[in-house]
Amino acid sequence: MNDDNPPAIEPLLARLCGGEITTKDYVGYFMNEHAEELVFAQRRGEKTARLWHSDAGWEMYRVGDHSIRTDGELSGMITVANLVINRAEATWLSSCLAASRHLRQGRAS
Repeated sequence: MNDDNPPAIEPLLARLCGGEITTKDYVGYFMNEHAEELVFAQRRGEKTARLWHSDAGWEMYRVGDHSIRTDGELSGMITVANLVINRAEATWLSSCLAASRHLRQGRAS
């Protein structure tokens, strides 16, 4: 393997979750304590990011700055786009959303 050109993470994450992820996306990856995997992707100019969770069959969920909820229908549970997540997942997702906020506010390129 050539250390000057490491493999891009985006194609690996796209294969993992089955989503469309390119080098133009801000991406994040997380594995929780149960070895469940989460993938986050935000494209410049899109108002929401995409989230995939292995425990939810890799279904894609649209998420944004106010998507993480603790006051939804499932009292006491943390949810995002009708998906129940744990505190560690919420912390990771919150960090991804904060780090990519400028891309949601920018223009599409």
